[in-house]
Amino acid sequence: MSFIENLEAVEQRIAAACARCGRSIDSVNLLAVGKKHAPEVIQDAVDAGVTVIGENRIQEARQKIPLCSSLLDWHLIGHLQSNKTILAVEMFTMIHSVDSLRLLEKIDSACGDVGKSMPVCLQVNVSGEGSKSGLKPDDVLSVLEGAGALYNVDIVGLMTIPPFTEEVEDARPHFVALRELRDQLREDSGFELPELSMGMSRDFEVAIEEGATWVRIGSILFGKR
Repeated sequence: MSFIENLEAVEQRIAAACARCGRSIDSVNLLAVGKKHAPEVIQDAVDAGVTVIGENRIQEARQKIPLCSSLLDWHLIGHLQSNKTILAVEMFTMIHSVDSLRLLEKIDSACGDVGKSMPVCLQVNVSGEGSKSGLKPDDVLSVLEGAGALYNVDIVGLMTIPPFTEEVEDARPHFVALRELRDQLREDSGFELPELSMGMSRDFEVAIEEGATWVRIGSILFGKR
């Protein structure tokens, strides 16, 4: 199938998931994950109407972005090493994967240096899985409190990656946990946190049913890498 056919199929599934839970289609944003795909493949996405691409690695994005359409927005969804913060700030328009106050402070400083503001999501390890990056749920409030002194970052929401399981439904409790954490943090911190970045190719429909506003989809759009 062509990229546009894959995109249409995904959009239909997003619409069906929204219908099941009474949400507007406009409340869900598709983030097409271009990891390990060449610029000419990304162009297929642009031609099909995609405007936002997600990348996991700074070095790959650094090589790819200059070769792709200037109309694209690029979001960082992978782990950000603190020594690459300035590169991330220069290249991306949103960062989904901030996992410490220290990193948030470095992003704030880098944004000040280049004269921009950066929307970010705090990555939360709701499952407690040792191999996953992310804040412990109990630590998120203190990061939000620390963020009150920052001027160039806008914490817009939370992100999570559930453990991989054979059963898609096994991801649902993790999505519920992130949404419930967000709702509690709204009360405790005063941050609105409108965005929930959760759900990938296998489980995005479940994530939408539980409140996802950004779904990060790669393989079912672009095919195998």
